[in-house]
Amino acid sequence: MAKSHPGNWSAGIFIIVLILIWQGVAMAGLIPPYMLPSPVRVGLAFIGDFPLLMGHLGTTLFEALLGLLLSIAGAFFLALIMDANAFLKKSVTPVLLLTQTLPTIAIAPLLVLWMGYGVAPKITLIFLTCFFPLTIGLLGGFAQADADAIRLLQSMGAKRRQIYRYIKLPQALPSFFSGLRISASYSIIGAVISEWLGGSAGLGVYMTRVRKSYSFDRMFAVILLVAVLSLVLMKLVGELEKLTTPWRKGDSG
Repeated sequence: MAKSHPGNWSAGIFIIVLILIWQGVAMAGLIPPYMLPSPVRVGLAFIGDFPLLMGHLGTTLFEALLGLLLSIAGAFFLALIMDANAFLKKSVTPVLLLTQTLPTIAIAPLLVLWMGYGVAPKITLIFLTCFFPLTIGLLGGFAQADADAIRLLQSMGAKRRQIYRYIKLPQALPSFFSGLRISASYSIIGAVISEWLGGSAGLGVYMTRVRKSYSFDRMFAVILLVAVLSLVLMKLVGELEKLTTPWRKGDSG
């Protein structure tokens, strides 16, 4: 029988305590309800708008997953050719680092200007947001591959693709999944930010509409939904890591 990790209980208790403090502050009237609605009001707003939220959630989830899948494909492609070519690795790495110094919220209006209000700028923004941690994770994993094992395979006449298949890719998976956990969360945030700038559906569009109507209880409801969605995706990535790296059982979270 699987035992619950003590950390899960302590985190759950801490969240419950925070919610109780939040409710107490709201009931005491220390902060006006229009600035900080109580958890009960937020819960009622979530239940009241549940069908509408689920419709917007589908759009955001589709954009996030599509952008994330494209960034995974792009990261594998670039990491493989950079790992195989030292000159390319030294040349492209500074550019990759430079892209991460640019604030996402500043790039989003430019993408809308160039690509319009369709899905393309949203997917592009998610791709740019998720691409870096995945590529850096893979490059780090390839670089840390066991050199002795590689030399052994080379002495046996193994080809490059066999070295990647049996040594580099398996040993890079933990680093890849570390980057994927971060990127999974980034994909949701990137989708919501891109939806702020335009469109007809998505949690970002819903968020913009309730902000204009000063419905802060519904604003908090959608913020909590985005947080829960990010946590669920990160949990799914953790389960996928356990499934694809069974030899690390007990090490991965």
